[in-house]
Amino acid sequence: MKVLFSPSETKTRITRHPKINENSFVFPPSYAKRLEVLTLYNNFIQKASLPMLQKLFGLKEEEKINELRLHSITNLLTCKAVERYDGVAYDYLSYKTLDDVAQTWIDKNVMIFSNLFGPLLAENLIPYYKLQQGESLDAFKPEFFYKEHFSASIDNWLEGETVLDLRAGFYEKFYTLKQPYITMKFLKKGKSVSHFAKAYRGKVLRAIACEQPSNEEMLLKITFDDLRICEIKQSTYKREYVYDIIDWLVLKE
Repeated sequence: MKVLFSPSETKTRITRHPKINENSFVFPPSYAKRLEVLTLYNNFIQKASLPMLQKLFGLKEEEKINELRLHSITNLLTCKAVERYDGVAYDYLSYKTLDDVAQTWIDKNVMIFSNLFGPLLAENLIPYYKLQQGESLDAFKPEFFYKEHFSASIDNWLEGETVLDLRAGFYEKFYTLKQPYITMKFLKKGKSVSHFAKAYRGKVLRAIACEQPSNEEMLLKITFDDLRICEIKQSTYKREYVYDIIDWLVLKE
């Protein structure tokens, strides 16, 4: 089974590994394409005005913005992508509290779609960075660039696999699935809970990493805390599992 996942706006400052190189990422032959995006990013943040960077980074403080301008993104120390991201979904995944077997499963089988770095395995090494969802570098939109240049490689990576797509809607712009796949929707009293969906995606991914199902039949046997399946919807390639939330989560700050 392979899982597609979203990044988060908030990030840790962990630095455990050297700066990026072609072996830092999945699909090493396409490293030059990633560098094209990173070069555009570096050039843009050097010439952009403060208001432009406030919008790009989602920051107000000039001191923090100037700090991001100081060093080239390609010269910064790195950590695993799954440890870099620190939003709600990652809080509930709680990667560092999983055992080695579950962590290794996530490292190898979860693909995260970064606004800046494109498709990443959870174990891929990336530095701290800022780039708000949906922001462009002048007229350049990374999501469309990565879709054009990486889709064939992702197709090959997913071939023959059961695929669970836990991405938020925006990240579908990076890659369109062309084979049968599973998604999940979470309802509370019949209503979609988009804000809380991040937490439940993290909880689901944690359970999957512990159980490690290899197909849909095994996935259906997993009991997810606070969730009860109420409907399965089918449309073309997509099979959507709709879950009722049994007990309401109190989101971590």
